[in-house]
Amino acid sequence: MKKFVINGGNPLKGEVTINGAKNSAVALIPAAILANSPVTLDGVPDINDVHSLKEILEIMGVKVTFANNQMIIDPTDMVSVPMPSGKISSLRASYYFMGALLGKFGEGVVGLPGGCFLGPRPIDLHMKGFEALGADVKTEHGATYLNATEEGLTGARIYMDVVSIGATINVMLAAVTAKGRTIIENAAREPEIIDVATLLNNMGAKIRGAGTDELRIDGVEELHGCRHSIIPDRIEAGTYISMAAAVGEGVLVKNVIHEHIESLISKLEEMGVELEIGEDSVYVPKVGELKGTDVNTLPYPGFATDLQQPLTPLLLKATGKSVVVDSIYQKRVNHIPELARMGADARVEGNMIIIEGPNKLHGAEVVASDLRAGACLVTAGLMAEGTTEITNVEYILRGYDSIIEKLTDLGADIQMIEEA
Repeated sequence: MKKFVINGGNPLKGEVTINGAKNSAVALIPAAILANSPVTLDGVPDINDVHSLKEILEIMGVKVTFANNQMIIDPTDMVSVPMPSGKISSLRASYYFMGALLGKFGEGVVGLPGGCFLGPRPIDLHMKGFEALGADVKTEHGATYLNATEEGLTGARIYMDVVSIGATINVMLAAVTAKGRTIIENAAREPEIIDVATLLNNMGAKIRGAGTDELRIDGVEELHGCRHSIIPDRIEAGTYISMAAAVGEGVLVKNVIHEHIESLISKLEEMGVELEIGEDSVYVPKVGELKGTDVNTLPYPGFATDLQQPLTPLLLKATGKSVVVDSIYQKRVNHIPELARMGADARVEGNMIIIEGPNKLHGAEVVASDLRAGACLVTAGLMAEGTTEITNVEYILRGYDSIIEKLTDLGADIQMIEEA
């Protein structure tokens, strides 16, 4: 069992470089199997989710090399094998193999996805999309069985009842080799959608409208290999910017597309953080007095649900009342009891997180309940007086490449300890 031990009170100073986007990488890697020759992905974050996907690919006979944030995926000798358990249950993004296998083989058996528990996260929209394309979809014994081998997939007009990144990408993966045109209405608009569409188009797909709420996909017979650079991780960027605002004395966050985090930037400026926005960087100076604010998460370009938890420790420093409402995942509140252990005046009322500040935190033993809650607790530990021990850090390692090294380079007193 691994845990983080943080001795708080050390200000962060210097610069940190953001890695490629986790939420892109976990979709781009399954997308690469649609090619008939090798795909090279640059900027792949070295995180646990990526290693799990690599192992899944190798089970299917895909040749994969991964070093120095570059992954080469050669699906030439790939076979479709059932994947009802094992690594599939460890990460949510395993469901992208449903669309990818349907698009490549016209069939697939994929275990139901795992990942962080943030309340109900149904995949019925994915199923509805696959069925609209002509696939037979059955779920039994903890696995989803997909089949379109008799008639093949045919383009269709598909309306997403709820804006869903996962369902948009999954249907896109299945539709790129379907006969005719597919139109996805009420599609998600996140930068990761554009990133996946760019890869697929570089592989020979015909996708238009990425970044808008309507995608138009004209099916092609086959896709080929290519080289693609992953966009910077907007959630990692937002996490380090929030950390720097909370405990920094001048931190330059590099490899940032600031347009991807405009909602966070405007919220920080509203609180009193005077950011300096560069072409591909954000400088966070030492912050003075902050004022509380309200945060309501929404689909992109609204405030990202994945940044709600990393921002919370900064709200604890602010004077006055802050209210957070997560309209995407209403159960994304498990970080609040852990912060309370550290002395935070924070509580959950209905679907609202209510914070009264400013707060002084003290070190405590806390548990990371999910990936972004873990990032929240790391920031809280850096802010706190004394020593904080965080367990369940496997969640954090799922999404933050070299977090110990990056924070240590900035001056934090943090280490990872393995216990038997």
